[in-house]
Amino acid sequence: MNPKEILEQARDAFSVRRVYGEPIERDGVLWVPVAAVVGGGGAGGGEGRPAETAPPGTGAGGGWAGVARPVGVYVIGGGQVRWRPAVDVNLAILGGQAVLIVGLLVVRSVLRARRRRA
Repeated sequence: MNPKEILEQARDAFSVRRVYGEPIERDGVLWVPVAAVVGGGGAGGGEGRPAETAPPGTGAGGGWAGVARPVGVYVIGGGQVRWRPAVDVNLAILGGQAVLIVGLLVVRSVLRARRRRA
């Protein structure tokens, strides 16, 4: 696969189709799921050869990667459009743990400072 084909695949993968899912209609309400898509890619090629090799050198390569995560859904019905964010429970738990650890470190520092004064 040449670098141009790789980059074309990456471009197709990171399109608006990846962000807005297929709309779902139920009971007269239209739900449009939305995701955040992040990615990147690169490619390279070469010709010639290093001085220490006998056969002529050529080369090409590349790759790409991407990540998509749900961020919410648009709810369209009754003449209104509403946004319903997706709740990332894992991120909320991680944030709570970080706050707890920082709080415990602050309490420990305060207690140590009080012991030194006494």
